[in-house]
Amino acid sequence: MERVGVVVIGRNEGARLARCLRSVDGHSHAVIYVDSGSTDASVDLARSMGAHVIALDMSTPFTAARARNAGFDRLLAAAPDLEYVQFVDGDCELVEGWLPAAAQALDDDPTVAATFGRLRERHPEASVYNRLADIEWDTPIGETTACGGNALMRVAAFRQVGGFDATLASVEEPELCQRFLRAAWKVWRLDAEMGLHDAAMLHFRQWWTRTVRSGYGFLDASTRFGAGPDGSFDIHVRRARRWSLGWPSLVVLASVAGRLAGGRRMAVVTGGAVAMALPAQMARLAVLCHRRRALGWRTAVPYGVLTMAGKWPSMWGQHQYRRDAAAGCHARLIEYK
Repeated sequence: MERVGVVVIGRNEGARLARCLRSVDGHSHAVIYVDSGSTDASVDLARSMGAHVIALDMSTPFTAARARNAGFDRLLAAAPDLEYVQFVDGDCELVEGWLPAAAQALDDDPTVAATFGRLRERHPEASVYNRLADIEWDTPIGETTACGGNALMRVAAFRQVGGFDATLASVEEPELCQRFLRAAWKVWRLDAEMGLHDAAMLHFRQWWTRTVRSGYGFLDASTRFGAGPDGSFDIHVRRARRWSLGWPSLVVLASVAGRLAGGRRMAVVTGGAVAMALPAQMARLAVLCHRRRALGWRTAVPYGVLTMAGKWPSMWGQHQYRRDAAAGCHARLIEYK
């Protein structure tokens, strides 16, 4: 497709990068691969597969946003007449037919700046964390307020709003979409298969680190850019604070009040009653996941538990952001792989 270019970003993706590049080979005008300090053979692999390679100078703080912008600039310098750019993360691959369908969707509605489809986890059976990532990718179909890192974007719209904010360590995609919406553009989720994602998230520590990164990014975006296109930046920040700080504080206060009112037994009763709010919320989310998504309890129960347990690593990410901001630093690289 002569009107479409592809920007792939990656860091030490190995075999995942090979699958990614094969999935876009021959389906676009050009493919740019932006490498962010890989220590494996990613750069040589990309060159051998015909991609134009940019190796970022890692003396400057790295962000995925910076990598995507660099790829976009190189792509448009070589082919200034491109209409659309497909951004792809190196641990993902596009399915056959996605690019023509997405380009047609942008052709059909000139007010749409970005479009994306159903991204699925490659190995949801490998771990509960991969299964939860697969749920995360299953967003509502139709007009929406945010997209992920894999999306086809209109060159004119991307240029108009100034591209990604390279200083954001994460959640750079919804922040970009916020500017799309403010400029009267639309973001659209197609009812179509887009690709496969290989999170390779097999251990609790990986899930924890990824959630820390989200907490860091949402507070960063909320602090600098406001609530977000649908209030999501502030919502994530407040929910993490409410449960990681507010809930334990209420348990303690209820226990103290019970002790003062009726002694030790009453303290156990009142404190225990408030403490049950957390498992009750976990159960509620599990039931909703089971009913609305028609998923088995093997997935629904961990979804409820980990969604709530994630408030603590998210809060830790907020703490890291506040510490970095106080020191005048931004764009911390937080890797979970």
